[in-house]
Amino acid sequence: MEKQSVFTTLNGINVNDHVETKETGGRKLYYLSWAWAWAEVKKAYPDATYTVYENAGGWCYHTDGRTAWVKTGVTINGLEHIEYLPVMDYRNSSIPLDKLTSFDVNKAIQRSLTKACARHGLGLYIYAGEDLPEGEPQPAQAPQAQPKAAAKQAQPKAKQGEMSFAASDGEPTIDVQVWVRKIESCTTTDELKTTYNQAPDALRVSGSPVYQAAINQQRKIQTK
Repeated sequence: MEKQSVFTTLNGINVNDHVETKETGGRKLYYLSWAWAWAEVKKAYPDATYTVYENAGGWCYHTDGRTAWVKTGVTINGLEHIEYLPVMDYRNSSIPLDKLTSFDVNKAIQRSLTKACARHGLGLYIYAGEDLPEGEPQPAQAPQAQPKAAAKQAQPKAKQGEMSFAASDGEPTIDVQVWVRKIESCTTTDELKTTYNQAPDALRVSGSPVYQAAINQQRKIQTK
């Protein structure tokens, strides 16, 4: 029996029960618990090691004089994957250097190590949406109550077995499954990004079927 690669082994682990979520700026972001991630790596590869790279002064972060970032690496079976991560605040914005604390740096190191593990395959798919929703719109506002006369007008019906999204007055109903199928037919990351960004804004909200389809398809493309 052929031995699985490190990537195939770690990418095959279901991480869904260990994902943490955070909402900021109208977006829902997903994180993998760093402690659990490292435990899974060590269970599968006991000789795995990690490195926190210091700067010339011996600090565990790097800076351009305005903001800061950390550099970490995870080595498994002799292969090191390195991850750079800005030191950010709760809004995911870079923290000015004069506002930086050791707590901020420590948190960035933990997140950076988790993403370095993801480069080896563990939970990589939960980060797939980070580079897909470029210019992602804010979540759609809840529709306001329509006047009674307008409420009586029949809405266009979707074909049997298909979901539909009722657009605003005067706009056609959007078949969600049409866009899901377009996403699922993409074979490269570039094609996926282009198709995703062509979808109507209202369908590209975090958690929507189209958004989820894009994340799942990105995972399939990366594991081919």
